[in-house]
Amino acid sequence: MDREHSFALDDVAVWRWDADAGERRPLLDAVDWRARRGELWALLGPNGAGKTTLLTLLGAVEFPSSGTVELLGERLGSTDVFRLRERIGFVDARLDRRFAPELTVEQVVRTGATGTIGLFEDRLAPEHREHAGQRLQTMGMAQLAGRRFGLCSHGERTRALIARALVARPELLLLDEPGSGLDFGGRETLLEAIGRLIDEQPDLTVVLATHHLEELPPATTHALLLRGGRIVAADAAEATLTGANLGACFGLDVRVARSAGRWHATAAAAGLR
Repeated sequence: MDREHSFALDDVAVWRWDADAGERRPLLDAVDWRARRGELWALLGPNGAGKTTLLTLLGAVEFPSSGTVELLGERLGSTDVFRLRERIGFVDARLDRRFAPELTVEQVVRTGATGTIGLFEDRLAPEHREHAGQRLQTMGMAQLAGRRFGLCSHGERTRALIARALVARPELLLLDEPGSGLDFGGRETLLEAIGRLIDEQPDLTVVLATHHLEELPPATTHALLLRGGRIVAADAAEATLTGANLGACFGLDVRVARSAGRWHATAAAAGLR
């Protein structure tokens, strides 16, 4: 893999043993995927498509059952994954449940410097605190730095967790359904914050998993559609996010429109396949 690429997956499969059925259950199959530095990939697919499994491979959390995964110039299975994970930011909205609710937003963000759930102020250098403050600003959370994390809205906690992931200066940022559960205002605030992040860090590679086109920021450069653990389409966003491709992915008669850089999708009522 050349230095221009953040990751490369070749003929990757992941399966689990189903004891009840007495056979392997495939989660991913024949996945080939490459992303260059600075690209923002949308990862879309229905429930059970394999999106989270794919993200765990990119986060060096899981290993493929077969095939090869190279991340930031390192191959899974022949590198120190603990050190590799320090170069990857992985944000799962469910992570917010692991933090003590009495911690402030700023304290939660600062834990990103140590990669821990608890806050260890004695391990923080002045530059860590400064960088945490900058990332709070990027994500539009500076005015809430002193608020207790447990009192924040779902959207505010999500933006705080993204700021936390950025404190360690990752080269690859993985966002697992960051817009899930957000109302209209929360979603739009989140997308605005992601836009600022892309402007400030143009070399950062981002993968954003979602079910909805409306949750994609205008800066999205590429998209991968996944169904049943297999790739339906993967290319530049405009070439991938078409009615035909999305229809094959979600099993619906889909119409796609784009305005002001944002995508929108609707399905015909009688279009179920």
